[in-house]
Amino acid sequence: MSHSVDLRHILETWPYDPDNETRLVRGDDGRQVLQVRTPLGIEQYELDGRPDGIRPHGKESVLHFHLDRLERSRRSGTEDSFELTSQDCGELFDEGMLYYFRYIRLFQLHDWRRTLRDTARNLRVFDLVQHYAQREEDRQFLEKWRPYILRINASAAAMQQLERNAFDKGLDIINKAVEKIEGLEEVDDETFAFERDRSLSTLRVLASQIQKSRPVSEMEKLETQLQRAIETQEFERAAKLRDRIRDLKNHQAQTP
Repeated sequence: MSHSVDLRHILETWPYDPDNETRLVRGDDGRQVLQVRTPLGIEQYELDGRPDGIRPHGKESVLHFHLDRLERSRRSGTEDSFELTSQDCGELFDEGMLYYFRYIRLFQLHDWRRTLRDTARNLRVFDLVQHYAQREEDRQFLEKWRPYILRINASAAAMQQLERNAFDKGLDIINKAVEKIEGLEEVDDETFAFERDRSLSTLRVLASQIQKSRPVSEMEKLETQLQRAIETQEFERAAKLRDRIRDLKNHQAQTP
């Protein structure tokens, strides 16, 4: 018996709509998968493990395979001879793209935990290649995109904190990411310069938004009022505010 390979009937059940192109569905075995509707078809991603579900070299991913190799080299005292060939790097680059395609969709779905996981995973690839690739061009190949992936990673981590109303933690994550990007070694590449500038601008805007939405503490309110009282020369009011600030600080210091 012949089976049709025409996908038209499947595509017709989910017409392409750029505003509705990503969804989470249950597979036949009950597992949840990520699907993306493109103008010409449907892409499907596993939510955990390697996005295409393949286990290269019998491992979860090519990255896991090489990390295992590296660990064995360290245990045997031969790390100095560990290296990644051009073919190894090519496999890591291709695999990294699969994770990139998944995490940009996860970011759109506000799945911060998995976005954080996948971006951290790809950053690990960046570091592994930079340290152990045989060829200089392979060692530098990914660096042009490091500012971008640091931005997405930090944004996901910060948003995760904001959902817990941990505004100060979210702001700290963003500020540290800005410092890290500013401290990156210069790469003579237009993409690097563009991504660094765009990432810094985006993160600074996000930091400003977090700062504005962060609830103001009683101490901050009093300090703002004190500053205004000093500027308007309301010295009696300023003295009372100083006393209230001192009392509040003493109370906070005594509170476990």
